This record gives sequence, C-alpha cells and structure tokens, in this order.
Amino acid sequence: MSGATLAATPPKLEKKPVKFSNLLLGAGLNMFEVTTLGQPLEVVKTTMAANRADSFAGALGRVWSRGGVLGYYQGLIPWAWIEASTKGAVLLFVASEAEYVPYYAKSFGAGDFVGGISGGIIGGVAQAYATMGFCTCMKTVEITRHKVAAAGVKPPGTFETFMGIYRKEGIRGINKGVNAVAIRQMTNWGSRFGLSRLAEQGIRKARGKEDGARLSNMEKIVASGLGGGLSAWNQPIEVIRVEMQSKADDPNRPKNLTVGKTFRYIYQNNGLKGLYRGVTPRIGLGVWQTICMVGMGDIAKEWVEKVTGDKVTAKH
Repeated sequence: MSGATLAATPPKLEKKPVKFSNLLLGAGLNMFEVTTLGQPLEVVKTTMAANRADSFAGALGRVWSRGGVLGYYQGLIPWAWIEASTKGAVLLFVASEAEYVPYYAKSFGAGDFVGGISGGIIGGVAQAYATMGFCTCMKTVEITRHKVAAAGVKPPGTFETFMGIYRKEGIRGINKGVNAVAIRQMTNWGSRFGLSRLAEQGIRKARGKEDGARLSNMEKIVASGLGGGLSAWNQPIEVIRVEMQSKADDPNRPKNLTVGKTFRYIYQNNGLKGLYRGVTPRIGLGVWQTICMVGMGDIAKEWVEKVTGDKVTAKH
C-alpha cells in the first residue's frame, strides 16, 4: 500500500531559478530568425494584409518596387532587430517559467501539451505589452516613410515621424493596435508551443519512443514546423492588426478603431477572404519562427549547457 502511494505521488518540483542565459538565448534565436527569412516573409505578409486586393505575386512586385532586394528587408535595422531581440528574450524566459506551473496538475491529466499552450499564451501576452507596441509603431513608420518617398515627396526622418505621432496622440498613439497584437501573440505562441508538443507526442508514438527516448534533431524540427504552420489559423487578427496600425488615408474607415470595429470594416469591404489575406507567407513565417524558437532552441540550449556547464531552465 505504501509502495503504491509513493508511486502515485508526483515528484517534487523546484521553482526554476531566473537565468540570464534564457534571455540571451531567446534574443539570439529571434535575431537569427528575423535576419534570415523572417523579415522578407514579414514584409510580404504585411503588404498583402494592407493591400488586400493584391495577389501573392502582386505583393512581391509591390515590395520589389520599393527597393529591389532591399525592399524585402525594409525596417530590419534597427526596428526589427530591436523587436526581435527584446520579444525573443521575453518570450523564451516567460514561457519557460510559465510552462512549469501546469506540471503541478499532472495528477489531473495535464502534461506537455497543456504546459506548452500555457507557457506560449503567457509568454506571448508578456512580449506584446512589454515590447511590441513601440517596435510595431516604428516599423509602421518605416513603411509609411517609404510610401511617401515613392510618391515623390521628401519623407520625414523616422524619429521625426515618431515624435510627431507621440506629440499628436501620446502613448496611445505609439501603442495603437497593441490589444490586437496581444491577441495575436497569445494565440500565436499558445498554438505553436502546444501544437509542437502535440506533434512531438505523435512522433514518439510513430517512432516507438514513448518511453522517454530523446527525439532526433530532425524530429524536433518537423514537430516545430508543423506547430508553426498550423498556428496560422489566427490570420484574421493579424489582418486586423495591420489595418489598425495602417497610416493609409481611407475616408470610409471608421475613426478610433477597436478590434471589433476593424473586423466589421474589413469583412464588409473584403469579406471572409479579406481576413485571410497574407496567410501564405504567414504560414511560411510561422514555420520558420517556430523552427528557430522551438526546434533550434532546444538544440541551442543543449549546446549552451555543454559549453558553459550552466543548466538552461527554458525547455522550448
């Protein structure tokens, strides 16, 4: 009886210590992601969401017309780098701490899937409100500046435009659309971490590794890619976010946009299809981001532990 009781008792879990290595690793992974394929896919996705009549090929042409190859890296330096380094650090650190909590509920049937979703949701919300408002505003300023230049008007400097928004609209102006960003990030990373862990469980069953055997690096990458691609289901909130932060003049667009007002405006003008504009590059972006932050994250953490001898607490 006592043996059965001991067997049913979950192992004692200790609170993970705060690790600077988590922050540094998260920042480095996201910097790598955005500097390679991330920014070109982000630019195309945003272009399609903002110009909902464009096809994928049309969006590629529109981006190319803004500067050739460099057009695909518009806003990378410094704004995308600032956003990537800060949000990557926040996400990996907060999510690793948050995912620890659900393991208390293992006796109620909770496991890696629930832990992954919980960690991703909390990490996504934290990164949205901690860093995304300012960085998203500055990337929007960069895109606006290029459009003005294309129209033959000398564009104002990035900081000049930013200060103009701040003087006119204050903190709320430079954080416009932040609630939509929070919803996007919460559903993004909740889906990505949760679905990636669910895919890992499926791979374990298919490969006969249910006894806790380690997945190969390629198996981790496949699971991460599936989680990233499937997480594009929330594309409507991304289109809503772009519209809320757009600087394009449209007399028909309602003033003081909220998430609900923006949804109705897009649906009335572009229908359901309009809410999914840009989903193709979004799937590619989701796969690449998740491979970097989940698949490569696990691999990189193992390497850091071997080199430094320091146990990295994040397990994404």
